[in-house]
Amino acid sequence: MTDSLTHSLERSLVWPRLKGWGAALMAGVLLSGCGAVNNMLYKTTGDVMQGFSRDHTVPYLLESSDLAMGCAMSEATAPLLMSFGRVTSEPDQLAVMLYLSAGGCAEEKAREFELDGLAAMHAMNANEAEDALIRQKRAYALASERYFKGWKHHNAYYGAPGTGECPDFSDDKDEFIYMAGLLSGLQALNAQIQSTSSIGVPANVGSIVARATECLENEKWWGAPMALRATVWAMIPGAEPEGENAFERLDIADEQGEAAGVRLPHVFHAIAAINKGDQDLVKQVIREHARSLEQTPANADWRFVDAMATNMIVAISDRLWVENTGHRTPLGQLGSFWDDQPEEVETMNLDDLL
Repeated sequence: MTDSLTHSLERSLVWPRLKGWGAALMAGVLLSGCGAVNNMLYKTTGDVMQGFSRDHTVPYLLESSDLAMGCAMSEATAPLLMSFGRVTSEPDQLAVMLYLSAGGCAEEKAREFELDGLAAMHAMNANEAEDALIRQKRAYALASERYFKGWKHHNAYYGAPGTGECPDFSDDKDEFIYMAGLLSGLQALNAQIQSTSSIGVPANVGSIVARATECLENEKWWGAPMALRATVWAMIPGAEPEGENAFERLDIADEQGEAAGVRLPHVFHAIAAINKGDQDLVKQVIREHARSLEQTPANADWRFVDAMATNMIVAISDRLWVENTGHRTPLGQLGSFWDDQPEEVETMNLDDLL
């Protein structure tokens, strides 16, 4: 009887432990299964989001001319969309567009701070001018970091640019994103210089970008590849090939951009003229841009790019106006300047009629 009681007691002690172990084992299996299902769900969602964004969101945005909306979208959605790189392939192509746009947001703020500083200087307010300059440099540093991320993702997807080998583009969107990545690299370097701080952008990015534009069809992309290349020639001493003239190339690119309704070459031309210190040429480019806006509507497929070009031309015009008058370009007067001579009005001598 004692043996029977002992055996029953041992069973009563062991069985709950076995049940506990079994429950733990079953829970582990179920939880691991849920984890696998979740990972598969996340991966599928990530792949769908990447594909949808590339094939629909980006084209939809490019057909819009609302720069502020595009800016808000890129800053708000970049963390979400980029986080899918943790569960599926890294969204490198999408990252190029997101960080180029987000970098533009930061650069826009930097330009606003610059105008605030120039206005303060014009008003002889030294403290306000210095504070605006500090904010300007901080914003340019952020812009450079964002542009540089876009450049890195560009290189991860397409390979190191400027090596002499061009990618095999699958479609026009693929080729456009390649060009956007080149622009992101150039902007990263420019913003780093403006910030007067070291973000880590290599100093030879400009020459790399210039070589890589050879992979793009110039006429197909509104003269922008040649304009970008010529701007690098104009800005880097010794970069211009023998027999070439950067500003003649920029004139040709301007005409191509105007005809296509995508006036991005005007921006490169103005930047090259600013670097040269030729204010008359800068004004001329701005006037041409304003005239073209009246004569040629924006390309319906690339309204966003054309609007971006106009926004940058307005920013350049505003800088000139604030430096010289203390205020920005008057509304509706892009292409005119504070020192323009009034047009001569023909007058009739009434004495001849008497």
